[in-house]
Amino acid sequence: MSSKIAAIVGRPNVGKSTLFNRLIEQRKAIVDETAGVTRDRNYGKSQWNGVEFSVIDTGGYVVNSDDVFEAEINKQVHLAIDEADVIMFVVDVESGITDLDDAVANILRRSKKEVVLVVNKVDNNQRILDAQEFYGLGLGEIFCISSMTGSGTGDMLDVLVDKLPKTSDADEEHELPHLSVVGRPNVGKSSFINALTGENRNIVTDVAGTTRDSIHTRYNKFGHDFMIVDTAGLRKKGKVNEDLEFYSVLRSVRTIESSDVCLLILDATRGVEAQDVNIFNLIVRNKKGVVVLVNKWDLIEKDTHSTKKFAEQIQERFAPFTDVPIIFISALTKQRVHKALETAMEVYENRKQRIKTSELNEVLLGAVENYGPPAVKGKFVKIKYCTQLPSPTPTFALFANLPQYIREPYKRYIENQLRDNFNFTGVPIQIFFRQK
Repeated sequence: MSSKIAAIVGRPNVGKSTLFNRLIEQRKAIVDETAGVTRDRNYGKSQWNGVEFSVIDTGGYVVNSDDVFEAEINKQVHLAIDEADVIMFVVDVESGITDLDDAVANILRRSKKEVVLVVNKVDNNQRILDAQEFYGLGLGEIFCISSMTGSGTGDMLDVLVDKLPKTSDADEEHELPHLSVVGRPNVGKSSFINALTGENRNIVTDVAGTTRDSIHTRYNKFGHDFMIVDTAGLRKKGKVNEDLEFYSVLRSVRTIESSDVCLLILDATRGVEAQDVNIFNLIVRNKKGVVVLVNKWDLIEKDTHSTKKFAEQIQERFAPFTDVPIIFISALTKQRVHKALETAMEVYENRKQRIKTSELNEVLLGAVENYGPPAVKGKFVKIKYCTQLPSPTPTFALFANLPQYIREPYKRYIENQLRDNFNFTGVPIQIFFRQK
């Protein structure tokens, strides 16, 4: 993340996620009337007066709750406060100062961090008067805003960027590789990221669907530097009942679309299910790199052929695209977690490689000479030249006299030749036949 970080904290349902979406100018955080929708920290980028900074949206702070999520959410809030340079403490003018607001104010006073006190839902003059009571929290000047309409946010942001540190990070986040962790609910996606980072950054419970937003984490260790994204579990459409879950699934699909490599996690105890195949096909359709991770491998009774049999079962279900790395891991014991990471970065390099046109022609024209396209209606197809197109993913054009007569089996033959001679493991390839 950028070295300039602002965190949004407060109790549930004061409008933190609405403010977050306004600051990053995207509908990234889920906004719903249900309290406790935001369960993890959610990262985004914002810019004001030429200053770029990261924004963290947190779950609502709650005390004395028996809910398994609330204790975890409170941990996330404390983590966000530790990470941030400036805290936006959001309160609700409609309800006035509550015991929870007092509890958060106490934490912030102890943290010694720069705090901007944001009184939300102030959309008329009467509410400006009502907002004055929040001076009683002892956190200095108040900023009256409406995160829904955006009124008052300009003055608040002027002060916020002044409080941010003046140094900037040279790294641009969007230039970093983006890896996303995808799979069905409860296969261990958040546990995998926690094992990788060595922190309990993402909430882990036995309840399926704990992660509802896509959570971005910067990983900068052991010579690697990339963004890794934990996504909500993707269920079958028929099982997506809550509005909330529908948005989570939508966000996971968008995350796949914007990533470079997807780590598809399967549950070793359940084998390959139809939804795993659907997610895999979604990744391939979006032309993203893919690494298959078989999690919970520590729970399986194994013999000498277990991995081979399981890998064959996966390849059979994912055919025809079988040139995919398969790694057997355990997020719980951290078994092969770093190997998964190294493989993902290899796939990232495979995906962006460029092949010299001379090398490409030598290999493919030699393959065409050994086995040319079958004749159609007495006409012979001749392929004369090939080149790699300037696209973000490996895409090749082969120029022929009669491209319309080249069928799918021959395309697969050409693809196999490319894979045999160049390293495109884990990367979908596009091949076009064009009129020369």
